[in-house]
Amino acid sequence: MKLDKPVTGGPCWTELGTDDTAAAKRFYTELFGWRPERDPRVEAGGYTVAHLGDAAVAGLAPLYQESQPVAWDVSFAVTDADAAARKLTEAGGTVLVGPMDVLDVGRFTVALDPAGAAFQLWQARSFPGAGLFNAPGSLGWVELMTRAPERAVAFYTTLFGWSVNASEHYTQWGLDGADFGGMVTMDDKFPPEVPPHWLPYFAVEDVDTTTATATSAGGTVLMEPTSVPDGPRIAVLRDPQGAVFGVYLAGDEG
Repeated sequence: MKLDKPVTGGPCWTELGTDDTAAAKRFYTELFGWRPERDPRVEAGGYTVAHLGDAAVAGLAPLYQESQPVAWDVSFAVTDADAAARKLTEAGGTVLVGPMDVLDVGRFTVALDPAGAAFQLWQARSFPGAGLFNAPGSLGWVELMTRAPERAVAFYTTLFGWSVNASEHYTQWGLDGADFGGMVTMDDKFPPEVPPHWLPYFAVEDVDTTTATATSAGGTVLMEPTSVPDGPRIAVLRDPQGAVFGVYLAGDEG
């Protein structure tokens, strides 16, 4: 990811919804060296912010609805959550939650793109989003997995003004020349029950070692460490509760 701070239209935060926050804290602390801090306010609902040093890098939250899957979500920064939600609907997306205030920290919306991939809009107030990108243990890339790539391009470029850098094998998203993510077309290798989704990738110092650590901590390897041609070394993992995420070699994101 060439972005080093939250910018309007770009990814600003990633958040895990899980049915076992205590186990998630143990797993990701072992994997990434995070320092989790639970918000003590009752109205925060048990929300935990993971830190590296003094920088907030990710959120860990209990499931708030029975229908909510255990999964990582990606948030994109907007200046006006209400206006963005209207634009999203006009472009063919669906608002699931909000827009609504989150204490004094911001205003957010949970939405689906036209193909059904969930994501969030974040209008910052006291909390702008992650304080660190691309460093080991922090967010460094976001990837859309979809069965409708053409609809996705039309939708996200309309909503956020992203640039599209498409090659024969991969499409990259960008803002003002800074690529921050990509898109993969879900083919028959993906089971039909796997929905379209956004996949966060975290930077690590050693993909193979991180993969081995994840396995020993109860996680599952979905894609073994692989060196992408003209790209980074990556792996896709699943935590013990079922949330999927990627890792890549820090400093080699492209």
